Amino acid sequence: MNDGAPRITDWVIDSDTHVTEPGDVWTKRVSAKWGDRVPHLVRDENGVDHWRFGKTERIVPVGHTAVAGWKDPFPAAPRNMDEVPAAAYDAHARLDYLDSVGIWACAIYPNIGGFGNESFLGLEDRALMLDCVRAYNDWLIEWCSADARRFIPVLALPFWDVAAAANEVRRCAALGHRGILFTGEPQAYGLPYLGDRHWDPLWNVAAETGLPVNLHLGSANFSEEFAMERIAAHGVAPTVVRSTTALFFKNAMQLTDLLMSGVLPRHPGVRFVSVESGMGWVPFMLESVDHVFGYSRVDVERPEYREKPSAYFHRQVSVCAFFEEVAPQRLIDVVGADNVLFETDYPHPVCLYGNVREKIDAAYGGLPREVQRKVLWENAAALYGVGTPDRAWPRATPAA
Repeated sequence: MNDGAPRITDWVIDSDTHVTEPGDVWTKRVSAKWGDRVPHLVRDENGVDHWRFGKTERIVPVGHTAVAGWKDPFPAAPRNMDEVPAAAYDAHARLDYLDSVGIWACAIYPNIGGFGNESFLGLEDRALMLDCVRAYNDWLIEWCSADARRFIPVLALPFWDVAAAANEVRRCAALGHRGILFTGEPQAYGLPYLGDRHWDPLWNVAAETGLPVNLHLGSANFSEEFAMERIAAHGVAPTVVRSTTALFFKNAMQLTDLLMSGVLPRHPGVRFVSVESGMGWVPFMLESVDHVFGYSRVDVERPEYREKPSAYFHRQVSVCAFFEEVAPQRLIDVVGADNVLFETDYPHPVCLYGNVREKIDAAYGGLPREVQRKVLWENAAALYGVGTPDRAWPRATPAA
């Protein structure tokens, strides 16, 4: 850590946090006609809370997605909602936490529905799936109403039906949602690749509403990264390290796919965000795609490409960084100061917690003031429509 970095005392915007959904999100909002098929919490004989989706049960207990501040190191975690920290699920407690670390606004992503909305597929019935997506989106607006200036709701998408997805984007934009959660690998679910014209209605409505499309880490084949065979061979903790790192590179591959899909040149009004992906891999990825683009003459086969892929990245794509210090200090000019967002990933296992301001200072304290403002505030404010704070950050001591 760069202990000599100047202190940054301004409010910042956190472009990736998660909410631990309370047990009544769906049982309270979805028709009783669906019975137990509606997503609901089940507490086992060991006092561990799991979500049940239709006939399936999520393997990961609720507490493993809310470990910030937990007394023991991961994979130890709260067993149930009674032990989960209040700021993970209560909006007012979250606001108190944000005040303590100088975060004015934060984007809100789900846990149970999946980081690419994929868990809803386990409900099997399309009518139920759509009801549950809509119920989550309605609930998230209610949750964010605790302070709509400071919470950035990102809508769940019924991506298995592109017409329904476009309609839900329009409906949610009117409600106040400020981003679209999508998967970077729709082909993993038997759907067309990103570049297929099948998705044009989604890109069109994203441009129409001005909502960025957010490709969150772990939006496809997440469970394969934590295969039981790997855990048996390597151990739990080594598997967590390897698999988390692999997921960052998975987002790098999804962005490479996006850059070469033709979506960006065909839809210049759509912005994309690679969430929880990091930024240190971006310079190599851009140099690689530009190099191969040049000698393979992509522009002959795909005339919509009037520029190198890196130009479309810098025009339309943002990446989120949280724990990195080397890349912000040494590579920000190559990645692009206009293309980087700050995040904490609170309250997940790899999140910044108890060191938020220290990490901000170490990563960005030595950079020019205009770069600090772009990465920590202006880029996210422009993407998600965040207004100017009504007060200065009081430099409170981070909560224990």
